[in-house]
Amino acid sequence: MKINRRRFLQTSAAVGSVALATPNVLQAAGYPDGNIEVYIPTREGGGADRNFRAFSSVWKTKLGTEFEPGFYPGASGRVGYELYMGKAKPDAYSLIFGNMGPEVLNWAVQEPTFDVNDYVYFGQVDKDPCCLFVGAQSSLKTMDDIISEGKKRKLNVGTSRMAHPASIGLLALGEKVGVEFNLIPLSGGKNTVAGAVTGEVDFSVLTSGSVIAAGDAVKTLLVFGNNVVGEALDNAPNINDAYDMDLPEMLSARAFGIHKKAIDDYPDRFEVLNSTFKATFEDPALMEAYIASKGQPAYLQYAGLEECEAFKQAMLEMGARFKPLLTGA
Repeated sequence: MKINRRRFLQTSAAVGSVALATPNVLQAAGYPDGNIEVYIPTREGGGADRNFRAFSSVWKTKLGTEFEPGFYPGASGRVGYELYMGKAKPDAYSLIFGNMGPEVLNWAVQEPTFDVNDYVYFGQVDKDPCCLFVGAQSSLKTMDDIISEGKKRKLNVGTSRMAHPASIGLLALGEKVGVEFNLIPLSGGKNTVAGAVTGEVDFSVLTSGSVIAAGDAVKTLLVFGNNVVGEALDNAPNINDAYDMDLPEMLSARAFGIHKKAIDDYPDRFEVLNSTFKATFEDPALMEAYIASKGQPAYLQYAGLEECEAFKQAMLEMGARFKPLLTGA
């Protein structure tokens, strides 16, 4: 499950050499001369759909073509990836738009039918840190309350699904402070918020965008990354600062991915995709579209191939570390 360092460096070198040779070129031998097909491994109408439509509405003006989404929900995103890797041609006319955090954790829990190195993410759209929160009426008001109660009994904790960065963040916290938690998958953000609000669980962990949307019904106590929105998350601290840890940011980070073979075989086409993707972030119209889709402005953050691959590797490593607790083994 490790990223092959040589293959990654070869890919990065190939992309870099093309960029140096053609720094201002946004077309390559007539590419694209047709629409770009995008596999989205979740249902239509969710957060990934909203982010995709906001970003592609501006990206298409740079690329000069349309994006055609296809939605393939099932098995926590696994269905969409299996279809993309098994069906889509590696010709740079097919992309996948996924959530790097929870979907990469799938491969740590159960390996896919394809080589995990055979696709790469090259363009991150947003960066939404996970967090720990309680219902507004909860008797657990602080992190000290949670840890103190956790030393008396195993607390029930809601999560949208077991293999999720928020789950990893909680398990790492429990390991640090010597408390065991009972993770309960509640299937989706709305249900995970509701679990904490109604008292069905002691508290919940989730990506923060959904928690912010819940407003005064919840209170955030800890962020598994940087709290860049301050009061919107009740000025909750970063887990690393609060508990002297060195945990990678646990994120919902949606990004476009592509077959590595497409990069190897068509580096000029990939440079067109890469250049226009970056140019989209420089267009003020993107922020307008993102806010209109109910996105948090501070979460709209670019990351390229190297940063995305580093995050992918971190998720694989954290997933392997906590695999027994994520699978019930």
